[in-house]
Amino acid sequence: MAKVSPLMLAPPLIFAAFVGLAAVGMFRDDPNGIPSTLVGQAAPGVPKGTLEGFPAATAQMLASGEVTLVNFWASWCPPCRAEHPKLLEMQADGIAIVGINFKDTAANASKYLTEDENPFIGIGYDPQGRTAIDWGVTAPPETFILDRDGTVLFRYAGPLVGSDYEQRFLPALNAAMGK
Repeated sequence: MAKVSPLMLAPPLIFAAFVGLAAVGMFRDDPNGIPSTLVGQAAPGVPKGTLEGFPAATAQMLASGEVTLVNFWASWCPPCRAEHPKLLEMQADGIAIVGINFKDTAANASKYLTEDENPFIGIGYDPQGRTAIDWGVTAPPETFILDRDGTVLFRYAGPLVGSDYEQRFLPALNAAMGK
């Protein structure tokens, strides 16, 4: 009988372990979702700074009696630029959007909004990213849906485009608006 080296067993065992880990990852609750500790909590607030020449974001805008979106963005962010037409479309549909510009320069952010139009009812300027930390933002763009009282209902990480936007964000927005 031939003797089998223990090294011959290593590749199939490693492969089996990988398959097991992949199976566990595929069957977790929501593989696309990023958990947010803010869901069900009052919105943390907005930065005190704003961009000169644009309306300032205020705490009252977050609990205005209507569903409000809070969008974290930056002028240097390509996905933020990709979602910008959708933000303008939502603004035209009457959806209130508060924009929080973070880790950006005021000059670049202002130039971007001037050239590509401003979809926001108010803008907070967060050059150090401290407000983004309070909200649990990992990278721009991220959008939060707030109810009429300013409670966070939903967090969406990524640009508001494509099938993920249509399958996850829009149903959450429609539910919040009672549609």
